[in-house]
Amino acid sequence: MRRFIPFVEKPPLIAVVRLQGAIGVGARGMSDAGMASAIERAFGRGKPAAIALQINSPGGSPTQSALIAARIRRLADEKKVPVFAFVEDVAASGGYWLATAGDEIIVDANSITGSIGVISASFGLHEFIGKHGIERRVHSAGQSKSFMDPFRPEKPEDVQRLEALQKVIHDNFIDQVKARRGSKLREGVDLFTGDIWVGRQAVDLGLADAVGHLIPTMKERFGEKTRFAVYGPKRGLLRRLGAETMNGVVGAVEDRAMWARFGL
Repeated sequence: MRRFIPFVEKPPLIAVVRLQGAIGVGARGMSDAGMASAIERAFGRGKPAAIALQINSPGGSPTQSALIAARIRRLADEKKVPVFAFVEDVAASGGYWLATAGDEIIVDANSITGSIGVISASFGLHEFIGKHGIERRVHSAGQSKSFMDPFRPEKPEDVQRLEALQKVIHDNFIDQVKARRGSKLREGVDLFTGDIWVGRQAVDLGLADAVGHLIPTMKERFGEKTRFAVYGPKRGLLRRLGAETMNGVVGAVEDRAMWARFGL
């Protein structure tokens, strides 16, 4: 009956946004378009006292990582609502980019964070198709149109071009971390090699602020009667029924490979 009594202040509300999985477009990837509704609802419903990001991601698309983080920061600034990022198993690469959207980053003692770098992985299949009598035929207008073709031998000039592109993205990632973490980052340590750290190590280096968990930390900050509302992307009918398309199966294999990079 309390909610019907006028002038009685309600306990603080924390909106929890679940950011889980590899980042990217497609049936399984976590993208800005896929998360937009959940993020907007979290900031817009019930006047939350704070937003808690519940992050568990090995990374993925740098663009989608940047878009999601930028959306969170824009709404946080517009609504004047603090944002806390809580890392579960891993917030690495693009997952850590998401974590930088928080005003504070809290990790578990076993959380993996960092991997502030850029990676590109592919296969060289030219010898395989040659052994099977398959001839690759490519016709293009523009000498760089067939860039890094996996069915052709790797070209040194293609590798050089790829590394130049990766450097631009890596620099953008570094700028994001420095802008959001600022003077918290430990001086004299190169944090941008793509290395990873666990729990307290990340705190000591300034990549995170504390070791803790979502509910007890939020109750400590906002009171024992703090309420929680959880928001996440809506699942399609096929996924709710456990059915997967071929693209979904391939995506699951790719996701598994990304998690495996961190021993998970």
